[in-house]
Amino acid sequence: MIRILKSDLLKLKRKWIWFLVFLGPFGVIGLQGVNYGLRYDWLVKPENDHWRNLLNDVNMLLPLTLMLGIAIISSMTAGIEHQQNAWKQVLALPVTRMSVFTSKFILNLLLLAIASLLVLIGTIILGLLLKFGIDFPLTAIAKNSFYPLLTALPFLALQTWLSITMKNQSLPLTTGILLALFSMYLPLLLPEGYEPLTFVQAGVGVGMIIFLLGAIDFMKRDVK
Repeated sequence: MIRILKSDLLKLKRKWIWFLVFLGPFGVIGLQGVNYGLRYDWLVKPENDHWRNLLNDVNMLLPLTLMLGIAIISSMTAGIEHQQNAWKQVLALPVTRMSVFTSKFILNLLLLAIASLLVLIGTIILGLLLKFGIDFPLTAIAKNSFYPLLTALPFLALQTWLSITMKNQSLPLTTGILLALFSMYLPLLLPEGYEPLTFVQAGVGVGMIIFLLGAIDFMKRDVK
């Protein structure tokens, strides 16, 4: 598994995918920087919890950015084999199909985790630049940065599955874009006083189920 994952990582050299990993977090933090720069006096009032408000503002952009990132990254990592018609060569190696599928899923998760880490770092830097104080709530910032990814694991598993099994990436990308647009309305559907950890646990559980279903289908499928 480690050797397959290293091989998948090597395939990303000189690929635009690394640019996208940095672009998403930079876009989210950059847009909030512009937002605060233009409306600083209105947004930053003495009685406000500045760090909490910043986290809420960052979180407004995360679902859409994350869902688009999942669709594009999953498509690009699977597209390396599709473009080179290399799936048969990959599966001819002395490795199991389960390992190949798992490696792609872990690769996508790793890239998105790096993006989430960049959101965490960017949030702290932005808050410091806005002079919110050095006593920033690291745990809350970490949850704000990584909880969306853990909650979105079902979509990551689905996009990985679709992207690997379909040479034409139109359907996986269209599915990802539609889910991204729908994610913009999720905050409106959440009940008042909801517990984020409950959704994280559900995301991890459902994500593992979809991952297993996808892996089983991939092991049985005749890949061209």
